[in-house]
Amino acid sequence: MRKNTFQQLAKSTFLLSALTLATQASATEVTFDTSEGTIVINLFDNDTPKTVTNFLSYVNNGSYNNSVIHRSIPGFIIQGGGYAFEGAFPLVKLPTMPSVVNEPVYSNRRGTISMAKIGGQPNSATNQWFFNLADNSANLDVNESGYTVFGQVTEGMDVIDKVAGFETCSDIPTIDFECADTSTPSVETFVTIYSATISDTSIDSAAQLNPVKNISTDDSDNDKDSGGSLSIMSLLTLGLLSIGRGKLKK
Repeated sequence: MRKNTFQQLAKSTFLLSALTLATQASATEVTFDTSEGTIVINLFDNDTPKTVTNFLSYVNNGSYNNSVIHRSIPGFIIQGGGYAFEGAFPLVKLPTMPSVVNEPVYSNRRGTISMAKIGGQPNSATNQWFFNLADNSANLDVNESGYTVFGQVTEGMDVIDKVAGFETCSDIPTIDFECADTSTPSVETFVTIYSATISDTSIDSAAQLNPVKNISTDDSDNDKDSGGSLSIMSLLTLGLLSIGRGKLKK
């Protein structure tokens, strides 16, 4: 009996250790296969768990497949996750699940992916996200209770920069498209995310990234000038743009 008890204890200890190790090594990677190339994102599972779980729920249900990048602000952000093109304007708003609590742990520096949300509602993020094209920490770390960075680009920043360089029509990046009332777009007009898939769950690649902490955690940074930030914040809300004759609203 004592031997069996020891074996059970040893087994339980082993399983607990394995579970702890697996938790520590958790660093999910997601790959976006887009019309302009591949983008790989390493998610911060351990530090922004609710946001990562929320994001992966959309990945797993295929919500991001065949969606489009619907906003590009050069030198600032490109944004996606919320709309699809289905042959005509306006773009189709994708269904959302309940919003997720804000987790502003890391700084909105170039190459990070962060959640978009409704202005004045810190815990309103659902399916929309954006890539930071520059160091946006002075605005996005501080305002709106901070925007949650939940991952970092490990491959494909050149693709993101390419998209950011496209001409825009009412902020939508477009390809070989004349932005006029009489223009008729096609699927080739837009930057399309063909698929979003979990590409790796087995390695702790996040440990190699060394993301910067949100500057709001440093009192010395809270006095930084964020002039014009309130108008910039409106660009990251879920009330979106217009293109041609079609207008996208909340």
